[in-house]
Amino acid sequence: MSERKTLFADVILPVPVHQLFTYRIPFELNDVVFAGIRVVVPFGKAKLVTGIVIKVHEEIPTNYQAKYIEHVLDDTPIITKNQFQLWQWIADYYMAPIGDVMNAALPSNFKLASETKIVLHPDFDNDYSKLDDRQYQIVEALEIRETLDLKEISEIVGIKTIQPIIKILMDKKVVFTLEELNDKFIPKTAIYIQLNENYSSQNKLEDLLKQLEEKKSTQKQLNNLLIILKEGNYSNGLLTPVLRKQLEMNGASISTLNTLEKNGYISQERFEISRLKNNEKDIQAFKTLSSAQQKALNEVRISFESKQVCLLHGVTGSGKTEIYVELIQEQINNGKQVLFLLPEIALTTQLITRLSAYFGSLIGVYHSKFNQNERVEIWNQVLNNNPNQFRIILGARSSVFLPFSDLGLIIVDEEHESSFKQYDPSPRYNARDCAIVLAHMTNAKVLLGSATPAIETYYNAKNGKYGLIELHDRFGGLKLPEIFCADVKKERKNKSLQSHFTSFLMEHIRVALNNKEQIILFQNRRGYTPLWMCEICNWTPKCKNCDVSLTYHKQTNTLKCHYCGHFSPPVGTCNSCGSNRLKMLGFGTEKIEDDISLMFPNVRVHRMDLDTTRSKNAYENIIQEFENRNVDVLIGTQMVTKGLDFDNVSLVGILDADMLMNRSDFRALERSYQLMSQVAGRSGRKGKRGTVVIQTGDPDHWVIQKIIQHDYIGFYESEIIERKNFFYPPFYKLIEFTLKHKDQNVIHAAANEFANSLKVIFKERVMGPEFPVVSRVNNYHIKVIKLKIERDAPEKKIKERINELISSFYSAPVNKSIRMSIDVDPA
Repeated sequence: MSERKTLFADVILPVPVHQLFTYRIPFELNDVVFAGIRVVVPFGKAKLVTGIVIKVHEEIPTNYQAKYIEHVLDDTPIITKNQFQLWQWIADYYMAPIGDVMNAALPSNFKLASETKIVLHPDFDNDYSKLDDRQYQIVEALEIRETLDLKEISEIVGIKTIQPIIKILMDKKVVFTLEELNDKFIPKTAIYIQLNENYSSQNKLEDLLKQLEEKKSTQKQLNNLLIILKEGNYSNGLLTPVLRKQLEMNGASISTLNTLEKNGYISQERFEISRLKNNEKDIQAFKTLSSAQQKALNEVRISFESKQVCLLHGVTGSGKTEIYVELIQEQINNGKQVLFLLPEIALTTQLITRLSAYFGSLIGVYHSKFNQNERVEIWNQVLNNNPNQFRIILGARSSVFLPFSDLGLIIVDEEHESSFKQYDPSPRYNARDCAIVLAHMTNAKVLLGSATPAIETYYNAKNGKYGLIELHDRFGGLKLPEIFCADVKKERKNKSLQSHFTSFLMEHIRVALNNKEQIILFQNRRGYTPLWMCEICNWTPKCKNCDVSLTYHKQTNTLKCHYCGHFSPPVGTCNSCGSNRLKMLGFGTEKIEDDISLMFPNVRVHRMDLDTTRSKNAYENIIQEFENRNVDVLIGTQMVTKGLDFDNVSLVGILDADMLMNRSDFRALERSYQLMSQVAGRSGRKGKRGTVVIQTGDPDHWVIQKIIQHDYIGFYESEIIERKNFFYPPFYKLIEFTLKHKDQNVIHAAANEFANSLKVIFKERVMGPEFPVVSRVNNYHIKVIKLKIERDAPEKKIKERINELISSFYSAPVNKSIRMSIDVDPA
């Protein structure tokens, strides 16, 4: 008999800690525990959590006694070796706990939830006399339901804090807790109809049809049976099972179908079905590339021979998507997988339509608006590496975590977008940069595409780190839009403003509407008005939890905080002096929608911002309506700037350019140039040259002039000098430390202490601590410290020193309550 080995497993748990946890593998599980599978393990007091096994070994932990693995959930790994390497890189580079990376990477339904369940104690003798009314209520409910969690018990009894009552019942040995794992993944099912086996032969079926036809009372059954045969494509005794919902849509009745089943003619069965929409359509031929596109495609191919990463810098409307399509097809022909990263879920809608025309069911979509069951299903499809399905994944930043095993190409469209950066919670990763690292690990190629590349990306391309291919002209010889400035200061002085619209913009709106053309109006602020102010004493309603004014939303008639979600009813009088002379200052997308509807009553207006796109298909519906020309004017925040392609838009209005450029951020001018150039690019995409009107109080500002001239190179050359002079990326790396506490004095002292410890090592490279623009959010006072590091400095050593300083900082009891977040390469 062979000797039994004592094995241990290193496990990642979805908790915010930097280390792995070692568990002992029970002898009977020695052969079924290996890297990449999920296991259920005890953690803390009587809690069960799901972790991922990273390594199996025989090394006994020295600092603690290893607990046993409770249960194995998978037969095969659900993550690949490359995935774990990427997780580890993200944890190290972004200074994030590996547990946070696991949380971000895995769909939550892969992480089984451990909930405290209450059950009746087996020794309970049904002596109800020792129970009071509330205790009896709980026991009675448990006798009916057997198990209840604390939330359910709280609702039954009507008390928020239920724990004391449960504790008394436990002491009396009436109930006890039971840790129970609930597998959240529920396969989607649907009812299908099929013929009973007795009627599979042609003769028997014909006899049945005659029998039903003879009686008037069975006409409904006959009609329903004929619908089944038609929808199931009946032929030679074979019928494809038909979705009951499909039969209903074609005139079948549920009650009649039930009667057919009762009579033994058909059977109704529930089958598991895919949640994923099938994009199988008639495949279209690829478009013929222009000479400029073909030249760019050839240059990309040549660049990929020596470079892993390549930047395709093409003006808006230059036809970058057609180049992507050609490169994707090459990878598909080689049997490879393709990841197509997009900054915004809105973009997937149009791209799915365009790419589906070429690739059909080879396309899969993965983003946060999908529910967890759908995300699990896509994950499994990618993991299985089916050669005929989901070879091309379109997705937002989270799709970089999918378990690719044969990745050949990653396309990052609109690579400059800040949406690729995760802000909260940890890990604060940039999907573009992670994609480049993933490509290095899998030996894939990366194509970055943008009309307005990030300064760092263009710098890397100009200096030979990345390949650089440029497209200077729009497809089809169409001219770039003509851009005009409307001087807001001048019109305000001349009193020619109509609400927040200059007469110059209003005239262009009228012309476009008269020509039956569509309009996009861009204002990067949602809500109706951002500020109410007392005309007497300048008082403004502020959020009770944050140091920020409340924004008025007309649709819900509430004042809302865009930071913590607090809301309150509108105020009628000033809380400071009692005056009822309150005026509204500023304007958001909701007010623009209101104003346009009043000025042009017969015009169809739609708004696209966070408030109108919260549901899963909201983006798709708005874009579809605009594409089908059911909307004349589309008003939106930065969502409307990102790569959308509409062929009837002749006018774009940028309503407040100054707000964009006056932000207190070293990237403010870069973001302004990108946003305004991108939204301008939505104009005049097909057929004729478009027009853009920028409303600003400073028409001579150098950034505005560069936008008018479509001069990205000129903008880059000016901005890169500023970055170099003031030690900002791409010449220096930034690490931002954000400290939070509910007591202002505590946060002030703690931030100074931590900043001083950083300054001892990093000297003048440390900036701060300072209060940010919004210095209190959700009752937490905030202080920010920034660290600038030379690009060629030893990164690993620096981060080790920072981690040492953080450990030292938290070793002081007074600092235990401080919340600290670290953002490497803040966007």
